Amino acid sequence: MKPRISPERPIVIRVAYNGELYELRTFANEYRSLMMLIYDRIFTAGFGECLGMGKCGTCLVEITAKQQEPTSYERNGDINLQRTGRSAENIRLACQLMIDEKMDGLTVRVLT
Repeated sequence: MKPRISPERPIVIRVAYNGELYELRTFANEYRSLMMLIYDRIFTAGFGECLGMGKCGTCLVEITAKQQEPTSYERNGDINLQRTGRSAENIRLACQLMIDEKMDGLTVRVLT
């Protein structure tokens, strides 16, 4: 059985961007979404232009490794994802992914 993550134990998320791999440590609900975590911790030109409203489609990420299915917000992200022309199951809008214990061990690649 996997140990439950406590507020004292950080969630580790790996983010590949621009040829670099960043290991980001955060806590459940410290950021409202994966987009805000990436936006705050890594300089990503043109990423998350609508600041998490699910309208612009500029926060595309490819999930390359996961231990659990990430928790998603139920907003208009699916419609905007379709408009980007990317429909693979592992392509998501980072603004629609909630930071919680299911994110621990997640690896994503920022799509530019």
